[in-house]
Amino acid sequence: MKFIKVQQTGRLQGSVTIPGSKNSSLALLAASCLADEPVTLSGLPKISDIQVIQQLGNEMGLQMTQETDGAVRLDPRNISNTTLDPKKSSAFRTAYYFIGSLLAKYGKISLGYPGGDDFVSRPIDQHIKALKLMGAKFTFFNDYYEVEAKELRGATIYFDTITSGATINAMLAAVRAKGRTVLLNAARDPEVSDTANYLIQMGAKISGAGTDTIKIDGVGSLHSCAHTVIPDRLIAGAFIISAGVTGGTVTVDNVIPEHLKTCTAKLSEIGVQIETGDNSITAHSDGKIRATRVRAAMYPGFPTDLQQPLTALLTRAPGKSIVSDKVFPHRFNHVQQLKRMGANIEVRSGVAFIKGGLPLKGNLVHASDIRAGICLILAGLSAEGITTISGVEHIERGYEDAVDAFSSLGAKIGLYDDKDHSSEILLSDVQ
Repeated sequence: MKFIKVQQTGRLQGSVTIPGSKNSSLALLAASCLADEPVTLSGLPKISDIQVIQQLGNEMGLQMTQETDGAVRLDPRNISNTTLDPKKSSAFRTAYYFIGSLLAKYGKISLGYPGGDDFVSRPIDQHIKALKLMGAKFTFFNDYYEVEAKELRGATIYFDTITSGATINAMLAAVRAKGRTVLLNAARDPEVSDTANYLIQMGAKISGAGTDTIKIDGVGSLHSCAHTVIPDRLIAGAFIISAGVTGGTVTVDNVIPEHLKTCTAKLSEIGVQIETGDNSITAHSDGKIRATRVRAAMYPGFPTDLQQPLTALLTRAPGKSIVSDKVFPHRFNHVQQLKRMGANIEVRSGVAFIKGGLPLKGNLVHASDIRAGICLILAGLSAEGITTISGVEHIERGYEDAVDAFSSLGAKIGLYDDKDHSSEILLSDVQ
């Protein structure tokens, strides 16, 4: 089992180049199955979720080849198996994208139930509703479910709640459905737009992506193209938050600042100085943080994926801060771990009440999901003593080399493996 050790660190200084978006990449890889010719994706992050998709792709017959420049060439012409291994497809949440990308061409798909980060089970009712309206039939079993459709037809679909996953899945299915599909109350996330742009390059007819109404006219075929994944706004947000935690100066390069406007606005409000370039953001803090209120919401609101890292920062702010998450009201597993470190936080009905300004102390804590893991790393940077974090596999699902990246900024952080009885440090040295 791997674990991370973090020691109290002074001001972080330096820059980090942000990799391609995890959430976009998972959708784009599935979308590649819609093409009738090879396609090329650049900027895919080297994370465990991508490795699982590569394994599933090999089993389906999707050929994935690493090019010399780091791009990945995907050839879907030999896909012959649409029965996805239930265990592998349950290893991450967005395996359901393969429904939208495979159903129109192959008529049937079988896969495991959504896995990955579980905030008291994320429902897929909006996916089911949308695909049924387009002609799909669902059959549910203990460990997997099957989706069939003799023909997918365009439909007008109103989402009862804003959901990026269901918006992307319905868009994928609609691209090769017969007729026009209209998605109402659609998600506006940059990852939705990125997927749409990729499909448009293949020859799909999509308009309105990035707004709450998306129109898709089905086409009979899709051709080859090359596309670069957008930068990961959530990783970028965590690193600029780290400047506030340690009172340092951190620059994130290869970002689209527009995607982080609500995050940078909130950080400015609580005392972090923000400088924005064309494709970079620099955050500077003198360590003086003000308490605040923040409500996580769907894009363009404050991202639910950043409320956990922000909570670590707000434990340093004297006074009372309030963090609510109406997107995932149960996404507060990190709070109990922060309390083990001495934080004064209470959670009631999807709202965290933080009494900040109290010193944190290192302890043994567990990362229950990707963003909780980054939250605990940030807390460990400001805590007295050493913080030991288990559940590293969750962090590795979303971050290429979190330990290495934080270390490059001056963090006292190390990755260990308890199988190594000599406790040899695998990445960077904890001083």
